[in-house]
Amino acid sequence: MNAITFMYHDIVAAGAGDVSGFAGQAADAYKLTAELFEEHLDAIAAAALTRPAVATAGIAGQATYITFDDGGRGSYFNAAPALERRGWRGHFLIATDFINQPPFLTEDQILELHRRGHVIGTHSASHPLRMARCSRVELRNEWTRSIQRLSGIIDAAVTVGSVPGGMYSVAVAEEAGGAGIRYLFNSEPVTAVRRIGPCAVLGRFTMKRNTRPEYVRSLARAERIPRLRELAWWNCRKTAKTMGGELYWRYRKNK
Repeated sequence: MNAITFMYHDIVAAGAGDVSGFAGQAADAYKLTAELFEEHLDAIAAAALTRPAVATAGIAGQATYITFDDGGRGSYFNAAPALERRGWRGHFLIATDFINQPPFLTEDQILELHRRGHVIGTHSASHPLRMARCSRVELRNEWTRSIQRLSGIIDAAVTVGSVPGGMYSVAVAEEAGGAGIRYLFNSEPVTAVRRIGPCAVLGRFTMKRNTRPEYVRSLARAERIPRLRELAWWNCRKTAKTMGGELYWRYRKNK
């Protein structure tokens, strides 16, 4: 099983990054304009090996997925309508402690996205940047608390999640599986789908505000060189996070 998954965060109007999702320079790097996002979707439509689908429909052979982390309001106003115009649906993965706060989705908007056929999933409760450093008890609390909140909103089981901050570990997946998550997206740019207990773990390719449509097209076609570049860069950042320790995360927090 292989999946090419595109990871987005916020889709906003030009110059309006502060109206959706987390604030700050680091968060802004992941906020695409609505115009650029449309170009990305055109690139995916032209080159994807399979039509974008949702993981809850089952994973078999080759798949293409589109996900959105955090739960910024751009998900409702910009991202979902753009997908729907193409007959596609996405995965909206929400940090539940921020629901109903002005830059984030409301409960009514989450329910509406669910009713329109999009997958609603968890992005943890409090969005810890170093989730792999959390204890087992903390991990269990993050997953179960967020799942309970979302399940109560959509009146349905929540079986999809994503790891915040890019810090993944086997323990993160094991606790996710124990909480009922069956499809867990992390930030590692790989296409192979792995199994950790009852949980299918899927990597993703990160889209940023300066990601060009041509690059999206090459990833959608599963070209080898772009994927290897993504993986090399991701491993460099992983090393920096490990070796930089507290200094790295202090810098990240203050951006």
